[in-house]
Amino acid sequence: MAEELPKIPNIDLTQLRFTALNGPAAERSEAKAKLLAAIKADNMAPFYEHIADELGLGKDASLLAALKGENAVELKKLEDKLEDAQTNLGETEISDALAAKAYYLAKIGDKERALEAFKVAIEKTGPLGHRIDLHFAVVRIGFFFGDKDLISKWIDKVKGLVKEGGDWDRCNRLKVYEGIFMLSNREFKGAINLLLDSIATFSSSELMTYKAFVRYTALAATLTLNRPDFKTKIVNAPEVLEVVHEIPNMSEYITSYYGCKYAQLFKALALMEQDIKADHFLHAHYKYYVREMRIRVYGQLLESYHSLTIESMANLFGVSEGWIDNDLSCFISAGRLHAVIDKVGGVIESSRPDAKNAQYQSSIKQGDLLLTRIQKLSRVINV
Repeated sequence: MAEELPKIPNIDLTQLRFTALNGPAAERSEAKAKLLAAIKADNMAPFYEHIADELGLGKDASLLAALKGENAVELKKLEDKLEDAQTNLGETEISDALAAKAYYLAKIGDKERALEAFKVAIEKTGPLGHRIDLHFAVVRIGFFFGDKDLISKWIDKVKGLVKEGGDWDRCNRLKVYEGIFMLSNREFKGAINLLLDSIATFSSSELMTYKAFVRYTALAATLTLNRPDFKTKIVNAPEVLEVVHEIPNMSEYITSYYGCKYAQLFKALALMEQDIKADHFLHAHYKYYVREMRIRVYGQLLESYHSLTIESMANLFGVSEGWIDNDLSCFISAGRLHAVIDKVGGVIESSRPDAKNAQYQSSIKQGDLLLTRIQKLSRVINV
């Protein structure tokens, strides 16, 4: 059975913080209230200081003093426990005491002190599996504070430890962490295989719920997989079918895409755009995602026909002729779609690229690159 890691720090608060800053007015107020309640519940004095001005909460001096008081009491207990372990107990107890202190600092949102505490705990921890778990905790601190450099650095460290002999569960957990990190960096193609490999064995509930994980996997799959793989790994996948109806807008989105029901798909994509825009991991990429999906479905349709009238294509997508004409024109002129528009005849003609011509053009480019390198090398030799 997969070992559960503590939900520390609580990544759910990252979404609340994002909503409190970027959501609609009504949602902002609710998110601030929930965030403040969570801060009080876990005595998160450092985190409260970190975000109070950012969110316009206003630092309540009496509240901050009370939170700091609770932190001081708990840290004193942890220090006493560590001192006792160092004096009277063995290496295992010392390691556990150091980890407990590090986790507590992470729980209250004291980023810098938590990072230092985890480094000390890792140095004093012997078993490889426990060291990997402590590394994962540092990666979660990176997710919690949106520190991508920290995430990248410590995922690389986890990879190194896993190669030394990480067990099956920790290998799968690494795939989830790395896949989600890639999504947050717009690396959908790089993320999809990692996510799909983990969907049947997901155990990273400390990072997100299973429904959230399926949602991210389906979003990435829709943008990257070919039709046969999309059918087997998403549309007909038992793991997806189990929860897809519990994920807002997702069922209609994937079925309308696979079923080529383009008018329904565009409506579902509009709803999905709002969902992605409100997501703290994907917000920065919502315009990119929607644009790439439009290109993908346009290309999917145009591959099936030599020509289509603008009117029929507009009807298929449930939009006006002017809108589809303008949208297609942008993508065609940018070289993202292989087609031409005959505005006089009101027809869109597919112009599939010739494979031999593409190889010829590629050879020319590679030849030019080789000649340039030879010229640069000759200059160096002559000097």
